[in-house]
Amino acid sequence: MTDDLGEDVPLTGVPERIVSMVPSLTEAVAVSAPGTLVGITDYCTHPELDLPRIGGSKYPKVDRIFDLKPDLVLANAEESRPDDVERLRANGIPVWVMAAAATVPAALASLRRLLTQGLELDEPDWLVRAEDLWRETPPVRATAIVPVWRKPWVVLGRDTFGGDVLRRLGVALTYADHEDRYPRPSLDELRAQFETGAAELLVLPDEPYLFTDEDGPEAFPGVPYVLVSGRFLTWYGPSLVEAHEATAAALSARLPALP
Repeated sequence: MTDDLGEDVPLTGVPERIVSMVPSLTEAVAVSAPGTLVGITDYCTHPELDLPRIGGSKYPKVDRIFDLKPDLVLANAEESRPDDVERLRANGIPVWVMAAAATVPAALASLRRLLTQGLELDEPDWLVRAEDLWRETPPVRATAIVPVWRKPWVVLGRDTFGGDVLRRLGVALTYADHEDRYPRPSLDELRAQFETGAAELLVLPDEPYLFTDEDGPEAFPGVPYVLVSGRFLTWYGPSLVEAHEATAAALSARLPALP
């Protein structure tokens, strides 16, 4: 077996003790292979699981992972530090690293491989349903700026999963063609995008930065904005089924003209 990065995953059988360093993978495994998880991060919030915590996604407590004696650890190329992954592998623990998917179909294809080949499961119903829901890419109906952090401001740029989620709901990104995946424009630059018409909508998720009605919109006076679930915007897994209707409804509430 090889992971998304082409690295060997030397499984000796079907994994029965899995540690997940990725919240969305935690959700996918918990729903698809209940009872196999033995350790999760502090940020694994869905579903609620009474399991040992191994610290954060970027800074896990590797010694704690050793203590759990997993036969598979799940990581992510964008969140997990290579040094941590290599330390685990050097100690004989197989690690499956998922690539930073740029599109919903790419993420679902990776999950299918992990679940059906790595864990030897039948194809989950939620995965088939998610593929059907997110298959189409409708015409652009609005162009948006999507901050994921402030102080400094960080926005979604090219080749991001969240950007593809919005594009499949008819919302394009102003920074979709930027050279960086997560540009850091100044506030003046962001405001200018609305003034020139390059952006029409401000989309504010509640994670990783917790934007609210009082924290975020005040920096863009008079700009239409919508608050969305960061989990629905950035998590790949079972939540994608609910995410389609919920995120589309949130966008339509701000833009009544959207179907």
